[in-house]
Amino acid sequence: MPDPISWEHAAPYLLAALAGGYLLGSVPFGLVVTHLAGLGDLRTLGSGSIGTTNVLRTGRRDLAAATLLLDAGKGAAAVLMAALYGPDTALMAALGAVLGHLFPIWLKFRGGKGVATTFGVFLALAWPVGLAVCAAWLLVAVVVRISSASGLAATALSPLFAWLIREDLQLAEMCAILAVLVWIRHWQNIGRLVRGQEPKIGRKE
Repeated sequence: MPDPISWEHAAPYLLAALAGGYLLGSVPFGLVVTHLAGLGDLRTLGSGSIGTTNVLRTGRRDLAAATLLLDAGKGAAAVLMAALYGPDTALMAALGAVLGHLFPIWLKFRGGKGVATTFGVFLALAWPVGLAVCAAWLLVAVVVRISSASGLAATALSPLFAWLIREDLQLAEMCAILAVLVWIRHWQNIGRLVRGQEPKIGRKE
């Protein structure tokens, strides 16, 4: 395991972690698995997103589950690899992975909504915080049965969980940054939620 880097020489490592996280996060697994399954271009269906919820609209729960695991896994993998060089590089990789999923260069910066990747990042950064976020998502999903509302609520609570569970200000700040990014990417969903037009989980838009 490499020794944690010192701040005097941190910049190249932090930039490498950000770039590496972005490249890994930008792999569009939802698009890949649906294409391999012969379902065509996922972006022409439903919301046009490349994430788990839109894959579920194909009717293939197996592909949706695979997308969920792969999108969460790429976020976790980026963090865990960068964590070998210290907690600061892990945080930068987390940011890069989520940015990569939200704005992949390969898809003209039009990616997914980022919830699964963000959850994977949280689990890798601090698994008790990640579990708390996932539990919040599940609770809201059971009550309202709206995926976007669940993701928005869970990510909004993540900085609070980070502080209450770990008392880590840097982690709480990164959770807040990632939550803002996810909320920005959900601006259309937020509009539909306000109008009462957001579809329930498993239904087509």
